[in-house]
Amino acid sequence: MTVPQKRHNVLQLTAQTATTTEMDGTSGDGCLHWEPQCQQPVPKGTPITVVPLLLLTGPWISTSCEVRPGPEFLTRSYTFYSNHLFRAYQFYYRDPSCQQPTHSLLIKGKVHLRQASWVTPGATEADYHLHKVGIVFHSHHALLDIARRLNQTQAGQDCTGRLPPGQTWLPGTLYELLSSQVPGDCMVALGFSMHELSLLCLQRHIQQQPGLAPHLVEELFLGDVHTDWAERQHYRPTGYQSPLQSVVHHTRPCPACSLLAHSNEHRPPVLPSGPTLPLRLGGHWVSVGCEARPAVLFLTRHFSFDDRKRSWEGCYHHFSDPACRRPTFTVFAAGHYSRGTPSPRVHGGTELTFVVTRAHVTPMDRGTTDILNFSKPSSCGGPGIWSVGTERDVTATNGCLPLGIRLPHVEYELFKMEQDPHGQSLLFIGQRPTDGSSPDTPEKRPTSFQAPLMLCKRQAQGAPRPSRQWPPMQRPPIGWTPCLPVISLPLLFLTQELAFSEWL
Repeated sequence: MTVPQKRHNVLQLTAQTATTTEMDGTSGDGCLHWEPQCQQPVPKGTPITVVPLLLLTGPWISTSCEVRPGPEFLTRSYTFYSNHLFRAYQFYYRDPSCQQPTHSLLIKGKVHLRQASWVTPGATEADYHLHKVGIVFHSHHALLDIARRLNQTQAGQDCTGRLPPGQTWLPGTLYELLSSQVPGDCMVALGFSMHELSLLCLQRHIQQQPGLAPHLVEELFLGDVHTDWAERQHYRPTGYQSPLQSVVHHTRPCPACSLLAHSNEHRPPVLPSGPTLPLRLGGHWVSVGCEARPAVLFLTRHFSFDDRKRSWEGCYHHFSDPACRRPTFTVFAAGHYSRGTPSPRVHGGTELTFVVTRAHVTPMDRGTTDILNFSKPSSCGGPGIWSVGTERDVTATNGCLPLGIRLPHVEYELFKMEQDPHGQSLLFIGQRPTDGSSPDTPEKRPTSFQAPLMLCKRQAQGAPRPSRQWPPMQRPPIGWTPCLPVISLPLLFLTQELAFSEWL
């Protein structure tokens, strides 16, 4: 299928924080309705500016325990120098609170920034070369676990000689897994790569808190890590991980920041424990910013969960730009979910099964509208002409094949809840497979998380349901600026292979 080509300016991925409150009303067709204050940036129009990534210098750190597919639990501390050299620490843990370190990696190399990415709008591409990777084990069990993983492949078996026999292990000793002076790369056998350095984006904003002076926050977005371990060596990022923050200019309060800033391979940070929150979905949740996904997908999500009925409704606004200013189409979806059970793989996570039974589609630009009008009526919405801004029910046609929506649809999900340092409730939903597929079998259930949603309003006993009419798109907050000098890029064709599968 071909569609008319459209051009758009490439803008920086920016973070628009929003909060919502419940809107009294009756049930109807369409998307969830949020009162105006639900869509205003918090706090009070904080401006976001972005610096062209011409030279990358300084120390950058994680601000919390990170979860990668596997699952892997880690924190990161990277330092970039003006001569293009870098030193990176990756600290790995046994637990999702990052309190039980297993081993640390010391990575040294060189990175050269290249040009603005033509694949991921707003990003900068880079080349990197590793000079050295060393590992320090913090327990005998961790040494045995790494040795076991190496022994699973022939390439890994050739590398086990670089590790000490279990009985001769010395705490604090650095063992080289990769060196420019010695042939062979043992990191491949461990599924390790630093391809995250091939895609970067830097942004700044001002954090404002009541009673405190505003201060600068700098965030460094690095490329995403493939959800399939077997693909990590070949995958070149098209999305982002959770950002690192400048050691000097980071969000406050940040309990982990000082610990990360003073850590090294011999002294891994042990993060402070946070409250364990039970999963309480009931209420309304919203994206904390414009979300970037692999394969050049940009969207915002809004959800309403009813714990009593175990039903859910959601709106997914898709955009053609990383600032979420140019809508392409909106999907309203609804269904039900199972009672949650503790995850045996990700401690603190909860496994649920979600079923999508209804869906509505609203094309928001001419390109998407033409795609739907060129498709067979039986594949999306039945007879009738699609028009920009007009919603249609696609449930009777079992979804919308041109946009990859299939009904009924089942997903095996992973959820968890946390509180940020300000006490705000956050909901983490399982990370989507990098290949664009859906976790529609138990074997594909996520083991890591995507960007969090923020609680807008708790479900109250007897509270009326919100109406589901989507308000007009609001103007972006003052202060949003492009990440890099504005360039033009053909809009990627919407095809079934890059179709919508972002139910949750």
